[in-house]
Formats: sequence, structure tokens, C-alpha cells
Amino acid sequence: MPGTASAGAAGAEPAGAGAALLGPADIRALAARLGIRPAKRLGQNFVTDAGTIRRITAMAQLTPGDVVLEVGPGFGSLTLALLAAARRVIAVELDPVLAAELPRTIAARAPGLADRLAVVTADAARVRELPGDPPTVLVANLPYNASVPVVLHLLATMPSVRRGLVMVQAEVADRMTAPPGTRTYGVPSVKLAWYGEVRRAGSVPRSVFWPVPRVDSGLVAFTRHPGGRPAAPGREEVFAVVDAAFAQRRKTLRAALAHWAGSAAGAERAIRAAGVDPGRRGESLGVAEFSRIAAAGRPAAGPAPWPRG
Repeated sequence: MPGTASAGAAGAEPAGAGAALLGPADIRALAARLGIRPAKRLGQNFVTDAGTIRRITAMAQLTPGDVVLEVGPGFGSLTLALLAAARRVIAVELDPVLAAELPRTIAARAPGLADRLAVVTADAARVRELPGDPPTVLVANLPYNASVPVVLHLLATMPSVRRGLVMVQAEVADRMTAPPGTRTYGVPSVKLAWYGEVRRAGSVPRSVFWPVPRVDSGLVAFTRHPGGRPAAPGREEVFAVVDAAFAQRRKTLRAALAHWAGSAAGAERAIRAAGVDPGRRGESLGVAEFSRIAAAGRPAAGPAPWPRG
């Protein structure tokens, strides 16, 4: 995360293409100069380990033509490495102080890459328009308190994002990638699977962060389905069924989807038409089965809105 010290400052690590990564001392010095104390409410835990930064950048498999969307660049540790590997980086930062400092950090540490950076001061869970060419890859150390809503929002509003690698709390990574029938399988698992293939890509120890969190982190990789999803049933229709099924996890689909379908009888008809046993529970279904149920029957008053972000 960003810093204005020279590239030869103590703790700096070479990132390639003239960039120099930030070390722990650089990050703490920057925070002190800017008067920043990591905010728990914003989920601010900054990566200080250059090895972890290089590992994430390598696993993202960026090409020289990629436009990277980075959420929460903070001081710029990961940004520096991404700029050296991609054509452009669009960094979305909620903290206005960090957002203002990031271009100065890049100009100081990697002046040859400064023109590849665009900084947007905004909440990534609400942003809908970005400057320049649309992003093709999402690579980010996401805040613990908003990781799933951010990813879902960006996948919904940025169809150009074909793949990504995000770092999240380990427990959240488990929920995002859980298969049907497991304890951690739920709404995030199904909704992310609707967009594409999602998998656990590795673990990250808490010791590489400042401040050190109380939990470890996990890497989640995703690849969007080629060509996207068919128009019918649409995302909102499928997600309405998913939300209804998991709102009452212990109930059978026949009971859980009664409100969605207008009645228990209507729910049973739609479920059976989809080739699914009405006695099953939502946690046993894959995204394809939820899609078939959404296609087979619609709520009496239209689909319920799904939680955005």
C-alpha cells in the first residue's frame, strides 16, 4: 500500500519494471505521516509482506493487456506489483486520505508506471462506473466486513470482469467456495457459483498484516462462465429462489418456497417441474437446480428483490 519514500528506502523490495514494493517500516512511516490509524469499521488490515504480494500477483496470472480492478488499495503495496504486471490498474479506495496519497506513492516508487493508474474514491459495494477501459480482472485484499457484498456487486455491474483473485477472511473463503451439502454452503456459495467457477486458491497467515488480525485469510479464485448466463431465468429470478430457500434452512423446499411461489402447492409444482424432490432442503441443491426451479415457476407478485452488493 502507497508510500512517498524513494525507491531505495529501507525495507523496499523490487517488484519489477522499476517498481519497489513497500516494506513494514515504509507502511508504518506512511501511516504516521498521514495520521492514519487502521480503522476496524473499514476492515483495514494492510499487507506488509513482499513475498505475499508477489505470490498474489503471480497467482493472478495477469497479462500485459489486462485492466485490473483493485478494491481497497490502502497504502499501495499490491498496487505497485499489479502495475508492473498489467496494462492498467483502476484502484477503488473508500478512504479519501489514502486515495489522495496513492498516486504520489506510485509516482515516487515507480514513475514509469504512474500513467497506468486511475484512482476512484468510492465505496466498491456501490460503484457502477469506472474511468477508461473496463476492467478484465479483479485482484484485491478485500475488507473483512464487506467482502462478499463487494464481490457480488462487482460481478453484477462489471460484466467485463472475466476472472479474479481475492483475499478474504478464511471463514468467508470457505463459505464462498463451499459445495452443496456441506456445513458452510449457503447463499454466497450459490450466488458466486451462478457467475462462474469459484475455488479456494490458498491460505494467508495473519502474521503478514498490520495490524495483525485475529483470524487467518484465504485466497479465492474465480472464472466467469464463458459467454455469461442465459437471459432466462435471469439473475434476480434465480437469486430470489436462493434467498427464499436459505431464509429457513431447516425447512424443506416445499415449505421454504411457499411465499416465493404464492403457496405451498405452487412451490411443490414448480419444484417437481424442475425435477427436484420437494422434500429436500436448500443446502443440498446446486446452482443448476435452483435455476431450474426459477424457470419452472414464478412468484405470484414477481420475484422478490435479492440483496444487492
